Amino acid sequence: MKTIPMKTSHSVSRFTSLLALIATAMLPLATAHAGSAEKAQFLKPGLWRGAFDVNGETLPFEFQVKGKRAEDATFTLINGKRRDDFKVQQTAPDTLFIKMNTYDAAIEAKIESRERIVGVYKSLVPSQRGSDLPFVGEYGKKYRFVEPVKNVKPSADLNGKWAIEIQSKEPGNNQVALLQQKGNQLGGVFMTVVGDTRELAGTVQGNEFFLSGFTGPSPVLIKGTIEEDGSLNGVISRGIYRTTKFAGRKQDQVELPDPYKLTYLKPGYSKLDFTFPDLNGQPVSLSDAKYQGKVVLVEIIGSWCPNCTDQTRFLAPWYRENRQRGVEVIAIAFEQEDSLEYAKYTLSKLREFFGIEYDIVFGGIADKKVATEKLGALNFMAAFPTTIVIDRKGDVREIYTGYTGEITGDYFKEYVGKFNETMDTLLAEPNPFDAKVAARQ
Repeated sequence: MKTIPMKTSHSVSRFTSLLALIATAMLPLATAHAGSAEKAQFLKPGLWRGAFDVNGETLPFEFQVKGKRAEDATFTLINGKRRDDFKVQQTAPDTLFIKMNTYDAAIEAKIESRERIVGVYKSLVPSQRGSDLPFVGEYGKKYRFVEPVKNVKPSADLNGKWAIEIQSKEPGNNQVALLQQKGNQLGGVFMTVVGDTRELAGTVQGNEFFLSGFTGPSPVLIKGTIEEDGSLNGVISRGIYRTTKFAGRKQDQVELPDPYKLTYLKPGYSKLDFTFPDLNGQPVSLSDAKYQGKVVLVEIIGSWCPNCTDQTRFLAPWYRENRQRGVEVIAIAFEQEDSLEYAKYTLSKLREFFGIEYDIVFGGIADKKVATEKLGALNFMAAFPTTIVIDRKGDVREIYTGYTGEITGDYFKEYVGKFNETMDTLLAEPNPFDAKVAARQ
């Protein structure tokens, strides 16, 4: 029998080196596989309950997660019938970052498990960083304030219109609440001269009521008690900002101040004059040739303002459909930083998100006094947004304060109807510049 010689130590060394080389080559593949497995750890699709901690008090909200991976997931905030969708970024295997669309704020959360996240709602405005609102999110909890099995029979029916009196050391505008109740379920909206709270959802438990809303900007909590005489006492908490007390009485005929009479031109003025830089730093003025002979809408807004973005959601498509009729729009934005560079960032996001095709200019810092000073023909700026309607001659014909969204029902329909009626009237008027051109010819 032939003897097979034993491998030398040199042969063993070469073989060992070969194995090491193969292992090294395989390591990136193995690491990538492990990384992708880690990355695949994502939230369970379905309904979730979130709960902010506002100075030790719970402010609940509901959201839905769609998609099995962050790359194609949608984070949807639920408020009654309203839905607001946001994109999700997974910045680390256990970390989510959800930008609040056009608002310079975000949710940042750690994934503790597929059914639980812990994080903060934070402002991204440079001068406001550090104002974080902690929250916990839990999968499968399909209620807002109280589990259905723990419901307590309501002591009253809150359906109807309510006069809301703000009780504060600082002067505050009274409000009107439109409430709908079905059993324990409570929904509705609080309206002010500025606009509205957007849709709120909540519950009535015995002689207590609770409403909350979170659509991207700062969350709001409204809660209180139903008194024996049927009146309400409560507080409105706006997330990381402020809390105010209020009293309410059911009053079918209550109305807010006329939004067409709050802001007006000072005596002696018939026109508005301004020059502000656009997002490229180029000056824009109503005297520019682009606006001569046109009906012009001047919108005073801010990207941080929820009623402003609701108004933009209405106006941007309206302009696309009607611009050929001889109308132009200028949005004057007052932002949370007095910086054109910062405004370029926030307003470019706004323009992209809503598909805005009209001019956007930067007015300055978000302050009503500043806006009043820079638009000197106005008596004062009562609210963001404010809509100024200018006819073909360049005269101001109408000023509307605030904006009432779809949740306000008849108020919204009335606004849209009057807006279209006004625009139809002004657009039907002759262009005086056409007459001047014809006369010269």
